[in-house]
Amino acid sequence: MLGAVLYGPRDVRFEERDIPRITKSTDAIIRISATCVCGSDLWPYRGINAIPQPTPMGHEYCGIVEEVGNAVTSVKPGQFVIGSFFASDNTCPNCQVGYQSSCQHAEFISTAQASVLRVPLADGTLVATPAVPSDDLIPSLLTLSDVMGTGWFAADAANVKPGSTVVVVGDGAVGLLGVLSAKQMGAGRIIAMSRHPSRQKLAREFGATDIVAERGDEGVARLNELTNGIGADSVLECVGTQESMMQAISTSRKGGYVSYVGVPHGVELNGEQLFFAHVHLHGGPAPVRRYLPELIKLVWNRKINPGKVFDLTLPLDHVAEGYRAMDEHRAIKTLLRP
Repeated sequence: MLGAVLYGPRDVRFEERDIPRITKSTDAIIRISATCVCGSDLWPYRGINAIPQPTPMGHEYCGIVEEVGNAVTSVKPGQFVIGSFFASDNTCPNCQVGYQSSCQHAEFISTAQASVLRVPLADGTLVATPAVPSDDLIPSLLTLSDVMGTGWFAADAANVKPGSTVVVVGDGAVGLLGVLSAKQMGAGRIIAMSRHPSRQKLAREFGATDIVAERGDEGVARLNELTNGIGADSVLECVGTQESMMQAISTSRKGGYVSYVGVPHGVELNGEQLFFAHVHLHGGPAPVRRYLPELIKLVWNRKINPGKVFDLTLPLDHVAEGYRAMDEHRAIKTLLRP
């Protein structure tokens, strides 16, 4: 089969790869209906995260089960399924308390930008939809594999409550879906930080009440002005840089909650500064599997439409252009269809 392989900075190729096979009795093989490029894929694409050798890419996926190992009981061939970017057994102590991305037997899914995918630990990882979905639902269902689940975790970890004031730092797909999640959880005011008109427009569609374009100290000052110097109840940090993390902590009220779901690069926290901030910090790789049943219901019943974050759709063999478009900020998120 053909799939995406990253050779080095800005060098993605669509080339022959081995067809996945069942290797363990707990595996499933799925035929990909849709996959996509993630913002976190841009770190190695830009050379910020070095890769030692040509590396298959992709960790967001949904599709039809083709084959299962003889130990798999929760899904069967012909079902449409969605899974997390971390495979999990969903039974270990970490999974049982809702942190499947820290499963004691976790495996990272990293080869999904292809037509076929092997999913380990299928019983604990994959969730089937009520039926095979109509084509128009597939983009939204695909987001549940990562970005919508991550945005939901960001809002949940930041303790978003009905009527609360929320700040979302970052206007990539995760940040925008953090806005949508906060709206679903009943936030009274949602301040989205964005400098891009197309993303500002989508943030407002998803429920943002205010837009702040400033960054750094100016951004903190503007947010403090909007919250009468008190700060926000909940701040969602969806970028992963030193500036974004400090901006998030600085705009939280005393006793407020900051979630961080952007993969951190060069982030260092000053212990004394954190001590006097009186802020709750909670984040990490999103336990997407925890939220899949609830989010599937919301999408299936058309209560939410997170698939709007895909503003570029390409055939899978144009995957290199999908990366370029996101790298050059010509696209928020690229959907790929085999």
